[in-house]
Amino acid sequence: MGKQPRMTIPTQLVLRTLLEDPMREMYGLEICHAAGLAPGTIHPILARFEGLAWVESRFEAADPHEVGRPRRRYYRLTTQGAIYARSALSEAQAKRDKLSRRAPRLAGENP
Repeated sequence: MGKQPRMTIPTQLVLRTLLEDPMREMYGLEICHAAGLAPGTIHPILARFEGLAWVESRFEAADPHEVGRPRRRYYRLTTQGAIYARSALSEAQAKRDKLSRRAPRLAGENP
């Protein structure tokens, strides 16, 4: 499957957000709101995904002076990225399930 990023909770939230509609482009702040994360959190994650070719991005063509805001950068999962993302999330869930069977307290469950 190639190189995989650390599957932190924020990383998983970003992947789940992008996987809701893998063909849809979303701009950074939109991803932040949907994932419930701060902008400073998601941009390093998106940069890692882009470096792995899981995500591709583009800047909108709008002139910032005309629209009255900075240009938006849109992100979208690549076809392979969507496959890798599903697999990575599945592996992360399997690890959580294994942990909860072995040590329920460590997994955040009540004994």
